[in-house]
Amino acid sequence: MMGGDHGLEVTASGVSLALDRHADLFCTLVGDEEQIAAVLNPAVSGGRYEIVHTSESVDMHESPASALRFKKDSSMRVALNLLSSGEVAASVSAGNTGALVATARFVLKTLPDIDRPAIISALPRAQGHVHMLDLGANIDSPAAILMQFALMGESMVRTIEGIERPSVGLLNVGSEEIKGSEVIKTANELLKESSLNYVGYVEGDDIFNGKVDIIVTDGFAGNVALKTSEGVAQMLTQVIREEFSRGLLTRLSAVITAPVVRSFSDRFDHRAYNGAVLLGLNGIVVKSHGNVDGVAFSHAIDTARLAAQKDLVGHIRHDLEASQVAVARTAPL
Repeated sequence: MMGGDHGLEVTASGVSLALDRHADLFCTLVGDEEQIAAVLNPAVSGGRYEIVHTSESVDMHESPASALRFKKDSSMRVALNLLSSGEVAASVSAGNTGALVATARFVLKTLPDIDRPAIISALPRAQGHVHMLDLGANIDSPAAILMQFALMGESMVRTIEGIERPSVGLLNVGSEEIKGSEVIKTANELLKESSLNYVGYVEGDDIFNGKVDIIVTDGFAGNVALKTSEGVAQMLTQVIREEFSRGLLTRLSAVITAPVVRSFSDRFDHRAYNGAVLLGLNGIVVKSHGNVDGVAFSHAIDTARLAAQKDLVGHIRHDLEASQVAVARTAPL
């Protein structure tokens, strides 16, 4: 509850919205009990929450090593401990991303055959959306790690979206086989040899205009793409507002076109896509953006609830085991 750029102002509002939206939801709120109680209405949603007090919190600019070593009673650490012990079904944080990844990896450990967790989220398209990973947990990822990302992403989309064989693309600077770094070329060969529905290289414009269900990339490129898409959406919304407020005629036009503008804003509202899952851990961890409002934070809670209901970690573990068995069966004697 203590994380994010705006802290309790946002997280408390998001919890209230999520509880109102889902009658089956119960929230364990981790942080400073006195501060939480002061901002949260005790009557909200029939009291379907409890507060677990902690004496510390992780600063947004604190190093992951410092948070992991010195903040053992932070709201982030205690929330992950509750997840590890099975007292909660999922954990949501708007806090320091680096600290969350490091602490979650230490507390929960990674699934068998997974070396690094990856951040995955949906990004809006003109028609539907695309899932993309990694979005910032790993800046530099070798080919074998990209292959792991693809396996986990495919399992998640199949589990959450119900798509039997979701298509997978590898982000590259071009679609031609000769283009890309050696890491990308090696990952391309690994993906070709896998049982995944791999369609080959995809370029930057395919993120928002293509048809592939999952795009695999390293955390550097993925995070840049994510932040760019959010910035473009915010810019377009701001420009539209400015243009409609230039004069009397444009204000009149704004009234007439209001339903269209509202529909545009709803379709590309980045808040509705807030909540990225940290795949590859023995537990469901969802990362909310730090600089968001309560509406966006409530959607991160929605994502965690859905992942818990679908037993996402169990499905990924099963699919990873199945892929290893398939590899063993096809390996030469």
